[in-house]
Amino acid sequence: MKQHLISAADLTREDALLILDTAEELARVSERSIKKLPTLRGRTVVNLFFEDSTRTRISFEAAAKRLSADVINFSAKGSSVSKGESLKDTALTLEAMGADAVVIRHSASGAPHRLAGWVRGSVVNAGDGTHEHPTQALLDAFSMRRRLGRLEGLKVAIVGDVLHSRVARSNVALLHTLGAEVTLVAPPTLLPVAVDSWPCQVAYDLDAVLPKSDVVMMLRVQLERMNAAYFPSAREYSRRYGLDRDRFARLHDDAIVMHPGPMNRGMEISAEVADSARSTIVEQVGNGVTVRMAVLYLLLGGSEPAIGGTE
Repeated sequence: MKQHLISAADLTREDALLILDTAEELARVSERSIKKLPTLRGRTVVNLFFEDSTRTRISFEAAAKRLSADVINFSAKGSSVSKGESLKDTALTLEAMGADAVVIRHSASGAPHRLAGWVRGSVVNAGDGTHEHPTQALLDAFSMRRRLGRLEGLKVAIVGDVLHSRVARSNVALLHTLGAEVTLVAPPTLLPVAVDSWPCQVAYDLDAVLPKSDVVMMLRVQLERMNAAYFPSAREYSRRYGLDRDRFARLHDDAIVMHPGPMNRGMEISAEVADSARSTIVEQVGNGVTVRMAVLYLLLGGSEPAIGGTE
């Protein structure tokens, strides 16, 4: 693997499979009474979050701690950033502290790439603007492979607010690399201008795509990023692009439903579908810790085997 994980598109097929296979090994740790490995003892991981996040930040923190790394959580609120400190100055401060890895979430697309040029440690993109979220795509692929036993040839429908979704961008890139066939389903107003250049298909009719899909990934409608009317009303959006009980019934028996969270229940997905046995939404959260353990382990080059004992 390279020194940083900035984009899912940077991963070769071999890189991606190495992460997924390592995560599979590390998943055994969660079955032990003591869930900790000494692999990254003495290493320091900084969680640098300029955007609010609960699920992702806690997941990275848990992953680092299970590998025995020291963790520093840095929140922009209440820090020098709120007083006007630049990203570069913050990076130089972290460099002086001897950070081995920096996990960054930022509202500006491209911030992790800039950070990687300022620090010697590894940089992991935990979401930048509307650009990418590579570890989410990795945990999604891991969840698909665990449930369905394969990724090659899977038909994956990604539905909803693609325009503002870094998760969609990363998933399209990674799933294409791993041999899955991706179809984006959304109203034209919620698709990026350059979507024709993406390695996927585009559709506007969800009902036509569902029967052919092995995986349906619903995206959250990101109202906080919208500064215009992208659809007539929430009710109209839900009627055309929401996954309710009737649409769920059109899926074949082995198909699964995913959502990166947090969910707008009743808008893009009904509570009944979200809580069904064929939903992987809760599993995705648990798998996120395992996959992020694998990423940190591989980037920081643990000196011991991934499964080398407990402490």
